Amino acid sequence: MSAALTHARITRRALVDRSMTLLFSLCALLSASVLLLILSYVTLQGLPALNLAFFTERPLPYGEVGGGVAPALLGTLTMLGVAGLIGIPIGIATAIYLAEYGRGRLADLMRFVTDLLAGLPSIVVGVFVWAWLVRQVVGNFSGLAGAVALAIIIIPIVTRTVEELIRLVPDSLREAAYALGTRRWRTILFVVLPTARAGIVTGTVLALARAGGETAPLLLTALGNQFFNLDLRQPMAALPLQIYTYALSPYEDWHSKAWGGALVLIAVIGCFSLLTRLFSARRN
Repeated sequence: MSAALTHARITRRALVDRSMTLLFSLCALLSASVLLLILSYVTLQGLPALNLAFFTERPLPYGEVGGGVAPALLGTLTMLGVAGLIGIPIGIATAIYLAEYGRGRLADLMRFVTDLLAGLPSIVVGVFVWAWLVRQVVGNFSGLAGAVALAIIIIPIVTRTVEELIRLVPDSLREAAYALGTRRWRTILFVVLPTARAGIVTGTVLALARAGGETAPLLLTALGNQFFNLDLRQPMAALPLQIYTYALSPYEDWHSKAWGGALVLIAVIGCFSLLTRLFSARRN
């Protein structure tokens, strides 16, 4: 009787194990299928719009066929570069404080604010920068305002990612540096950060990729521009804004260019992700 009962329990556990494995596999397959469906549809719709003019020319006036998204590509890279220069150092510095020095209520408050900021809708960030920087400081829509909005989106992502990575660095490395008489700040700069370098690069690049796809905050800050412009004090084009403009138009040619812009944006984000994986694999 006992042997039969034990066999029944083993059989039931095996059945449950196989059922849950099958369920998880189906869920993973469903998620991958949805992603593949989206990528396939965007690729089929966007490929016909891709040509040399698409990457080298500016958008044409309403109703004219042709043109491209070159100013938007240039504007996106410019604002992302400035946003990275602002947001990445602040995010890494905040992460170092929280991981190495932060104790007590102040650190808990900073973590709470960081998590709250990371969960804010991007349109709220855009409204804040518009009300403060666009209206009060600069006085007009500008690429600088757009870069600041993107930097605010980057900071909490970098902070939380880098903080967790710094915490994963073994304490034995810190203790070895302390035993040699190394000061704490030098230990952080020359032992802890180099050890977590691969993960830090991954987190920062993914944060840039996340910010690069934002549209709502740029509508209220950078506004957009149909011409080539590198002056951060003036309105500046961005690829998400150009996609938005093309998608709302009544022209089929512009609809096709909107799909092409979406495909290029996905490709850029995909390249960011691929570079981070290659860098992480190389470091490992």
